[in-house]
Amino acid sequence: MLAVIKTKIEQLKTKKVVQNMVLVTGISLIISLLGFVKEAITAASFGLSIQLDTFFVAILIPGLINTVFLGSYNSVFVPNYINEIHIGGNLKGFQSTSFIITIGLSLSFVLLSFLGTDFFLEYMYPNKSIIFYSLVKQQFYIIIPSILFWGLSSLIVALLNINNEYLWSTLSGIFTPIVFISALLIYHKNLPDSILAWSTTLGAISSTIYLFLVARKKNIIFLGKYDFNNQNIKTIFQQLPAKISSGLLTALNAVVDQFFAAQLVIGSITALNYGLKIPAFATSILMIAFSNVLLPFFTKSVLSNKKKSFENLFKNIKWTFLVLFIISMIGVLLSEIIVTILFERQEFTYEDTKLVSQIQQIFLIYVPFKITGSILVNFAISLNENRIMAYFSLFALILNIILDIILMRIYGIYGIAICTTIVISLKTIGMYFYLRKLSKMENKT
Repeated sequence: MLAVIKTKIEQLKTKKVVQNMVLVTGISLIISLLGFVKEAITAASFGLSIQLDTFFVAILIPGLINTVFLGSYNSVFVPNYINEIHIGGNLKGFQSTSFIITIGLSLSFVLLSFLGTDFFLEYMYPNKSIIFYSLVKQQFYIIIPSILFWGLSSLIVALLNINNEYLWSTLSGIFTPIVFISALLIYHKNLPDSILAWSTTLGAISSTIYLFLVARKKNIIFLGKYDFNNQNIKTIFQQLPAKISSGLLTALNAVVDQFFAAQLVIGSITALNYGLKIPAFATSILMIAFSNVLLPFFTKSVLSNKKKSFENLFKNIKWTFLVLFIISMIGVLLSEIIVTILFERQEFTYEDTKLVSQIQQIFLIYVPFKITGSILVNFAISLNENRIMAYFSLFALILNIILDIILMRIYGIYGIAICTTIVISLKTIGMYFYLRKLSKMENKT
């Protein structure tokens, strides 16, 4: 067994895609560690308080828009831009059109977010105090300009990754935690209620400026006359509704979880979010690497040899899952120690540690499923199989709502975590068998 693993490692060392993934993972790890410093300072400053609860509510919709709508465009942009390169098409027109679409989408969602704030709060978080609503709105209005900068950053990152500039694109993630840490340290004696919201927006602006300067220096941005009649642009518009639907339905799971957590005692939303910190740390590092590196790689691979691409996918996915499963089980055993070291100080008490560490243990179980699921999703996107992902996401959302209602009544806040773990695991298993089916169909042709 050890000999097989050693052979596998030696084979992977020679592959360029693995080297890129190691590079992105290493930089993401450093940025994530910096993010944990930010979270530790935030936890010490606020504890499980109404200020943090309202910040998480305020950033929920802007974060949802960034992940779903802007992230969806980025995902369908990559394979179709690579195809435009493959056929020797009009790259200047393609880029200009993509920037117009990104800016248009971003500004539209800024406006919709602004107009829908009151409805969102009254529907999702009824019967809260005036202070709760006031704090959410105050922070929300500060955060929403970030949507535009997130959109521009996402598109420039995609262009850098397509051109194998992974180092520079990944470094863009360092600005937000630096801004957060600096602000919390400067105002540590008298923290304004909106300090986290301002840090979010200033971090987004800093990241966008950095990416634009890098892309210009690398001569990656070259604009021309827009071209909405471009065939690959048309393909993006055809694929975008399915990808947005899939992303929206997936992201709504977090909204649903927070909705049910809000029905519990004050601090439950924050406890749920802190329970997610370590699993998010484990998944986000690798998912960033997979999304940034594997989507362009899969697209190029599928264009050259689709059958071989399927073979390589299934050959490596089982080893990935096995390694991740072992790591996640170690995390489960060390959960309380990790939370104690990272968060237990000042306003974050031992009782908070016990609650958060137990929630964290439940979430850690889904780590191998979520990361391997990300690999499968990127492969499906490279095939423009966005419609089937929308169906999987719809099923997952319905199941999430049902299980949240049932399990929350039985286990409280722990039931929400159990529900999330079950839903993510089942969704990944379903995607695996669907791609297996596509592989068999490809082999018959």
